[in-house]
Amino acid sequence: MKKLIELYSYGNNVAELKEIANILDNDGVFAVPTDSGYALACRMKSKKAIDKIIKIRELDGKHNFTLSCKDLSEISEYAKVDNTAYRILKRYTPGPFTFILNATKKVSSLLVSKSKNTVGIRVSEHYALQAISAEIGEPLVIGSFILPGQDHVVTDCSVIDDEVMNYIDVVIESDYCGYESTTVVEMLELPYQILRQGAGEIDL
Repeated sequence: MKKLIELYSYGNNVAELKEIANILDNDGVFAVPTDSGYALACRMKSKKAIDKIIKIRELDGKHNFTLSCKDLSEISEYAKVDNTAYRILKRYTPGPFTFILNATKKVSSLLVSKSKNTVGIRVSEHYALQAISAEIGEPLVIGSFILPGQDHVVTDCSVIDDEVMNYIDVVIESDYCGYESTTVVEMLELPYQILRQGAGEIDL
């Protein structure tokens, strides 16, 4: 059985967070519940871990991963945010949104879109993502846990077969798990565009 770590907002969690951080430091991948279904997550400079996620989801090399930031100030370290974008981000974060923005030089080359130098950014309101990100002191790389050939995000890891789970180092059990993917908003130039309508409602 895959290693399971409980990470609830009402718990102490000091030992659990240190264990997760150690797994991440060793190129680990974990499955974590979020406000928009389960996500696969790892450190942003771990090529081995990112490659595991690519293999799990059978992605091509053009897939854009997302950085899960803790707040608006951290977003500005990794993405270029003008005044118009800032007002929207301030209004809709945290929440079930992924924003496509121009990346800063601080973003690992493993994550940016090669043709546009862009990166996906989100701030989740889910305790588990926020706690783990705070423990390691940087954003997590996350990707929706969607199995090959399916179009919906995983909401229960107990139904995933062993072949897929062999690539995952730990499964996090936490407060709750959403069931609908994020709304994706491209904010590269005006007018901004909704690329995918998901759980979040937004007025651009």
